[in-house]
Amino acid sequence: MKALITGASSGMGRDMARVLAKQGCDLIIVARRKERLEELKKELKTNVTVIEKDLSIEKNVFDLYQEVKEENIDLLINNAGFGLFGEFSKTDLDTELKMIDVNIKAYHILTKLFLQDMLKKDAGYILNVCSSAGFMAGPRLSTYYATKNYITKLTMAINEELRQAHSKVHISALCPGPVATEFNKVAKGTFSLREANSYKVAEYAIAKTFKKKMIIVPTLLMKITLFLNRFAPYRLSLIVAYHIQKRKIGKE
Repeated sequence: MKALITGASSGMGRDMARVLAKQGCDLIIVARRKERLEELKKELKTNVTVIEKDLSIEKNVFDLYQEVKEENIDLLINNAGFGLFGEFSKTDLDTELKMIDVNIKAYHILTKLFLQDMLKKDAGYILNVCSSAGFMAGPRLSTYYATKNYITKLTMAINEELRQAHSKVHISALCPGPVATEFNKVAKGTFSLREANSYKVAEYAIAKTFKKKMIIVPTLLMKITLFLNRFAPYRLSLIVAYHIQKRKIGKE
């Protein structure tokens, strides 16, 4: 089996690479920080190809596909992405547009192109790393939540299309709560909720992907939270989301 993982230089992407390598999977790992990828490659025991790409640039996303489309990818993991804490009226527009390019456009392009290839052979898995944010609106983290809503709902819709077609291709959405990664440092903020262990989330996500689970929620707390959110009035949900996101102003 061969897997392509974007955003593999840190966090869940890196840990998913570790999990898959332990299972004997060959890997193509992609990120902006080549030195981090090379360090990871030395650690892993399977065949690993390193590709340095900034997926906030649309051309690079298409170039990545062209580079690997003949590699017979069995599993695509769209994991690259970042967030930005702050009031929407005050956050940097250029950063938000770059976030949309990475969190939405790169996912959308790679999902479509690799899905088309997988459908031709009627086999393959796609795992889109979404978030519990994909089911809510997020004051003080608004653009990030919006991007995750897009990818979560897109993944769910594609999943149903594949199910109706009786396809052997499967797509999953990983929807964790806070995970101990570099997210907070990049987003310049923090969560008041306890962060899950990145490696354990990666293990759980890979296992559930191969079991063809559509929505993957790793922790009991998030399962309960998302269940209760179905019944909460919109205003209450917004108030809760606002207060669980405590911003660190001027800190990283």
